Amino acid sequence: MRNLMVVGFVILFVQFSKAQTDNLKWLDIELANYEYPYEVSVLNLKVQGQDLQMSYMDVKPSQNNGKNIVLLHGKNFNGAYWETTIKALTKEGYRVIVPDQIGFGKSTKPLHFHYTFQQLARNTKELLDTLNIDKTVILGHSMGGMLATRFALMYPETTEKLVLENPIGLEDWKLKVPYKPVDWWYANELKKSYEGIKNYQLVNYYDNKWKEDYDQWVNLLAGWTLNSDYKRIAWNAALTYDMIFTQPVVYEFEKIKVPTLLIIGTRDRTALGKPLVSEEVRKTMGLYDTLGKTTKQKIKNAQLVEIENIGHLPHIEKFESFIDPLIKFMKE
Repeated sequence: MRNLMVVGFVILFVQFSKAQTDNLKWLDIELANYEYPYEVSVLNLKVQGQDLQMSYMDVKPSQNNGKNIVLLHGKNFNGAYWETTIKALTKEGYRVIVPDQIGFGKSTKPLHFHYTFQQLARNTKELLDTLNIDKTVILGHSMGGMLATRFALMYPETTEKLVLENPIGLEDWKLKVPYKPVDWWYANELKKSYEGIKNYQLVNYYDNKWKEDYDQWVNLLAGWTLNSDYKRIAWNAALTYDMIFTQPVVYEFEKIKVPTLLIIGTRDRTALGKPLVSEEVRKTMGLYDTLGKTTKQKIKNAQLVEIENIGHLPHIEKFESFIDPLIKFMKE
């Protein structure tokens, strides 16, 4: 009887996953058929001999307090997932700038590009210069935390304050994980499917506790796999994985001079390359309940807010616990 129940559950799960896949929406390579929560503008860039377009949202409050904040997205996301954060911050009077980095979201997916955090930071600075913004808070989530760190190091005069929400790169994975070339990451990206993307997020982001609201972030990635030009998207994804793996910021935290806030969901166990190491080594990686504390000690003028029993996406999983300390820090 128990075996029959297990078989029945598996059949239902497969049928549910198939239904979700069948309803999956094909997405344009630059998300032309996906609506962002706020108006999207475009900055034309000339980078590495190419004409590129960097999409961004510039959301101005009805009553401006004269302060600005830039929100930098993570590896598996784009600017759209900041919707509730934008709403809360503009309500407080902040002007909010939300770029899609080159290779992500509605921005250009180049055929060839040398990805560095320095180049992405420079692109972001050019956007701010175009908008005549010379002082701003910089907030980065996940991969965006690595970029925010690099931006603060390159442009301390522009960075009023730095906020890192469950940033990756708090440890150097090269010390534990064997190097894999871009072609390896590319082959993995080509295998991506709705089921695989959802399972990764379910296990790594949400501790096997799924909410219907999370589906939209799976669909944004999975919808691209239906595109005939998916190989270009996969290639850019592979290049950015190599950037993350080979360009650590962990050794430079002590050089950050601006006031910094770390917002850490302590259940998070995100780390690059876990499938490439033994179970014993895997258990030592991505320990955010420890990494948050050690990073705070490295950054001068740093504050740490730990959110217990929350994973990689505090601003999605437990918004109030994320936004309250953020606004308090910005007002200090």
